[in-house]
Amino acid sequence: MFPLVRIEAGSDFDISLAYATADNFTGKPVYQPGAECFLNSEAAALLAKAAELARPLGLRFKLLDAFRPSEAQWVLWNHTPDAGFLADPRRGSPHSMGAAIDLTLIRRDSGEELDMGTAFDAFTPLSHHGNQGISPEAQMNRHVLMGIMTTAGWDFYRNEWWHYQLFNARARYPVLSDSILGADGMMPK
Repeated sequence: MFPLVRIEAGSDFDISLAYATADNFTGKPVYQPGAECFLNSEAAALLAKAAELARPLGLRFKLLDAFRPSEAQWVLWNHTPDAGFLADPRRGSPHSMGAAIDLTLIRRDSGEELDMGTAFDAFTPLSHHGNQGISPEAQMNRHVLMGIMTTAGWDFYRNEWWHYQLFNARARYPVLSDSILGADGMMPK
């Protein structure tokens, strides 16, 4: 059984994988251009549930990262070995298990991103949940995102407003390499 499910762009999801472009903290693409978005089946089901909760609020999701092959985790760690914002690949990242998603909220009608107070992957205390150094509007938007995601069954990571993961993922899922995707691999060839 193939352990990962492809997440498609559509009415509930815009997909803009930051690591498939140079617009990320490394300043260069980590994934190959056109890399696709994958999650394990449990995470994919919870993401669909979150989309159902966002819909009546006039919101949908912009997906910034999901499954991250272990090779990519090493690239990120070797660039910035900061355990406050990146999982040490020796320990394993829930992203490398298909059990984590990085995302933000966008307006369903216009596609406009909600203000979250910092950019994705801003490795500063301003990115922490509950940080009151950001505007009240951004605080409210983070609370809405957290409310949707936790109601749908996700756990959150306190240092990153954008990161959600399955509970106890490290005990339940293996770390996966890019080879699991076969010809659909994400890493540059």
